[in-house]
Amino acid sequence: MTQSPGSVDPLTLAAGAAEAVRRRLRIPSAEVALVLGSGWSEAVAELEVIGRVPLAALPGFHTPAVAGHGGELLAVRITGDRCALVFTGRTHHYEGRGVAAVVHGVRTAAACGVRTVVLTNGSGSLRREWGPGTPVLIRDHINLTGVTPLVGPRFVDMSEAYAGRLRDLARTVDPSLPEGVYVQFPGPQYETPAEVRMAGVLGGDLVGMSTVLETIAARERGLEVLGLSLATNLAAGISQAPLDHREVIAAGQAAAPRLRSLITELLAVL
Repeated sequence: MTQSPGSVDPLTLAAGAAEAVRRRLRIPSAEVALVLGSGWSEAVAELEVIGRVPLAALPGFHTPAVAGHGGELLAVRITGDRCALVFTGRTHHYEGRGVAAVVHGVRTAAACGVRTVVLTNGSGSLRREWGPGTPVLIRDHINLTGVTPLVGPRFVDMSEAYAGRLRDLARTVDPSLPEGVYVQFPGPQYETPAEVRMAGVLGGDLVGMSTVLETIAARERGLEVLGLSLATNLAAGISQAPLDHREVIAAGQAAAPRLRSLITELLAVL
């Protein structure tokens, strides 16, 4: 059984997990990490995997609980001897394991030497023109979870949480990518139409249940963050259709060719 992130200092646990990652995957370090969210599982199908380990076999990690999320950590070759870590699933705040568990992957990646992290998710779109299957760059976020992974006087600058430099790089790969503001709700219930309207009034374009806490932890560790959200459905009240997680998985499958091309080309330039 792996240790819980709440039982020891989170950074100490991340350092131990990083050592296990290097040993199990037989890599000295990694430069980039990619976290796959809902709808993104097919995006890495064409990458060259050079090592894999079950997440639950690493200190502090658990098997992801959400359908459509994988349970492995992959090492993939980018170019030459450069490699990236791919977390095929994540822990969500609504699973009740605590905030430290939610951001443990990002902290472990930082301890492995990663300087750039790509955080992906599935989201509800407030913009009708961003229908199911539309990938969107995250420009900024709004944290409505009421929690943070930071403890004590950790005054981390969030004025550019999602690096403009990385968004510019992403547009060299796909100039059609729009960008918007992502709003994280606690979940696991979907947002009500009134909550979606509130998110829009606050300046949000997308709503979901992940990513924001990981971004805060990544910025604390000095990582540059690229956020990519796949609009898997129109948010409640934008569309009158009831919401279902099966829609999320189906949207990812339909968008798979575009997502594979996007991720493959992105990893080559990051």
